Amino acid sequence: MEIEPKIMSRVKSILGEFGNKYLTSKGSLKRNNVINDLDKFDRELMTKLFKDPLIHKNYVEKIADTEVFRLNQFIEMFEYKEFWENSYTKYTNKIGLTANGKFIDESADVVLDFPFKDTVLKAGMTKEDLDKDESADEPFLNEIIAKPEIDELLEPKIFVNAKKYDQNGEHNASSYSDQDNLIIKGNNLIALYSLKKKYSNKINMIYIDPPYNTGSDSFAYNDKFNESTWLTFMKNRLEVSKELLTDDGVIFVSIDRNEFAELKVLMDEVFENSYLGTMINVSTPNGRDYGSFAQTHDYIHVYAKNIDMVKTNTLDVSEDKFKLQDEISKFYLHPLFNSNSAFSKDNRPNLYYPFYISEREDEKGYRSVSVKKDTLHTIEVFPPKSKTDDTQFVWRWGRNKGQELGETELVGQQKSDGSFRIAQKMRPKKQIPRTILQDAKYSNRRGTEELQKLFDGKVFSFPKPENLLKTIIEIGSNTGDTVLDFHMGSATTQAVAMKMHRHFIGIEQMDYINTVSVPRLQKVIAGEQGGISKDVDWHGGGSFVYAELMEKNQGYLKDLLAAKDINELDAVYKRMKVGADFDFRVDLDKYENDAERKALSFEEQKQLLVKLLDKNQLYYNFNNIDDADVRDLISDKDYQFNQSFYGKRD
Repeated sequence: MEIEPKIMSRVKSILGEFGNKYLTSKGSLKRNNVINDLDKFDRELMTKLFKDPLIHKNYVEKIADTEVFRLNQFIEMFEYKEFWENSYTKYTNKIGLTANGKFIDESADVVLDFPFKDTVLKAGMTKEDLDKDESADEPFLNEIIAKPEIDELLEPKIFVNAKKYDQNGEHNASSYSDQDNLIIKGNNLIALYSLKKKYSNKINMIYIDPPYNTGSDSFAYNDKFNESTWLTFMKNRLEVSKELLTDDGVIFVSIDRNEFAELKVLMDEVFENSYLGTMINVSTPNGRDYGSFAQTHDYIHVYAKNIDMVKTNTLDVSEDKFKLQDEISKFYLHPLFNSNSAFSKDNRPNLYYPFYISEREDEKGYRSVSVKKDTLHTIEVFPPKSKTDDTQFVWRWGRNKGQELGETELVGQQKSDGSFRIAQKMRPKKQIPRTILQDAKYSNRRGTEELQKLFDGKVFSFPKPENLLKTIIEIGSNTGDTVLDFHMGSATTQAVAMKMHRHFIGIEQMDYINTVSVPRLQKVIAGEQGGISKDVDWHGGGSFVYAELMEKNQGYLKDLLAAKDINELDAVYKRMKVGADFDFRVDLDKYENDAERKALSFEEQKQLLVKLLDKNQLYYNFNNIDDADVRDLISDKDYQFNQSFYGKRD
């Protein structure tokens, strides 16, 4: 963008007419004051600008006999860093995310960034497809969509192909209730906005594992977009996520070192002083051998919607060592004496006394314990002495506690040397979550093994294991709560949520939703015993509803990108002329003109047709469901489902 210094000088002169409202005493621009008043269409300021001949010539356009001030382009001038380096508020009064010298929340254009995972690839959706064309670009990645169009783009969409899955198989679904689990196929940003009316302030917990922006092609979705694009992509989704969360809700976002710090800054901005912590998951214990260090871990940023209202849950201590069991719970045995020399007989005599144990062992080799000698308990046992000095150890419990809990929590055992010991049954207890998850059960390798058992082969490169999601869901939700994951992938979050008796919502656009995600959940309903099933005593049951966003231009978009030659491209274009919505800003004649079209390469022709499509019409809006040309495309069953989900249209 080129801006004439003459215009800048003229604008500054006009702003100076308002005293110190827009300029400091030293002539520095109070940029935020200017932009705020322009956004509000301040009558006095707009009038002076509109009447200036130079500004009028460059920023006023006549459309349908009406003069229109190109305000967005004008505002860009105040954010163009080369011309306002002495801005009073450029860096002194504000910090935040910037792209090309502009703060994201001050950008005159709103950019919706759709990376591969969310919409389309030039070739296909797999690494192998990428390898066919290393230069493949996302055709809809950086397209600018004006604000009014975005409002329509994010209107609730029509659902089609609604089905319900339960223990009796697959059924048509014509209704939906708040108690149903839900899986949506479609763009996750658009799907999130379709959930807003029904689920605003109703989601208890969100977990997402978004693209990490590593610059590698090891994922099935786009993991190569630049930082400002990635941040905008995340910001759009985090903002609507916050609206969906309950006031005491919590969100977990997995990330690696590439955008670890940037994501935290962004989430600090969106979730405003509600940072709860960052968990470190040792996802690859042996490390990944690239870069300066072999990365062994990922991060999980955790934020509350409202830090004053959130209440995360405590966790059971790891049960790996709790291998014994009685009628109360699992346990392991630990000597009751205190081996700390600070608690010896000399300084804690009240903890030095005898226990009495029975002469007979039970079937498990244990002897019952009492603090009183009687006909059953006759063997006297004192705390042992130290083997290295003359320190006389003491019990960890006083006599009163020993009498109260001895029968259920203590056992006597005879050691190999003939002496006896008193041991405590150490049972699982609760503790606040730790920030480091380093057990092997949390590794990506464990997640890969779980999927391989389900599908007899490798289907994902870095799947999260069920135990990781179990821990996260335990921290952030309770039985009966609703858990959302809008980067669903292989449906680990939904599988674990179902086994832990939570409601769930999952969103995924990739076609593997029907070959991996949904089949996996069907296996969970059937009672599969992988992952956490045995730990939570899962034996099957449950159900979920599946529905797809009804494609409009999105269908043409996929067909264009799949076209392999000019003939296929022309065939799609002929169908587009009948049923697609075109972007009024793109010159249709350029494709209709044979000479101009033939001057373009095949890929350039494809890109031109992609640009022709109106991107705010990717899917059909629910408010158009009763229009004759739309109603004919929807089955009666799907029509009833939409009415049940949304209620009647506005």
